[in-house]
Amino acid sequence: MRARPSQGNAEPVSAGHGPPVLLCQVGLLVCALPLESVSETLRPMRFEPLADTAPFVLGVSIIRGRPVPVVDLARLLGNATDEVRTRFVSLKIGERSVALAVGRVIGVRSLDASLACQMPPLLGGASAEVIATIGSLDAGLLLFLETSKMLPDFAWASLKSGSAEA
Repeated sequence: MRARPSQGNAEPVSAGHGPPVLLCQVGLLVCALPLESVSETLRPMRFEPLADTAPFVLGVSIIRGRPVPVVDLARLLGNATDEVRTRFVSLKIGERSVALAVGRVIGVRSLDASLACQMPPLLGGASAEVIATIGSLDAGLLLFLETSKMLPDFAWASLKSGSAEA
C-alpha cells in the first residue's frame, strides 16, 4: 500500500528531481522520511507500553494484525512536547515494521537533489547514547533514520513555494 497523507493535510507533490519523501511534523520540526520505506499513514492505534525500554519507545501496537513497535519521533529527537501525536507512519524496515508517532503528516514531496544535500540528517542533533540505543534495538531503523532529513526553514520555505506553483 502506498503512503497517503492524512485527509485535510494533503498537498500536491512538488516538482523536485530527487526521490520522494513523506514530510511529517513533530513540534516545530519538519522531517523528510524516504517514501520508499513508508507503508502507510494511519490514525494512532492503541498500544501497550513495554517495561524497561528506551524513553522514545511508546510500546507495541497491533497494526494489520501484527505486533509493531511504536516510536515517538519527538522523544527520539529530544524534542518531547505536549503535542498530541495525531498520526502513525508505518515503516517497512527489512522484513519488520515500525510505527513512528508524529504530530502531523504534511504530505509527499519530491526533494530537489541539491536541496537535499544541504539538509541536516534527522539524527544530526541526537546524542551518542540515543544513536547507540537505536542501533542496539534495531540496526535497520537506525539506517532508515540516517537517510531521513531535518528540513531547515529555508528548505521548508522552498518546498511550500514550489507546491504553490505546482
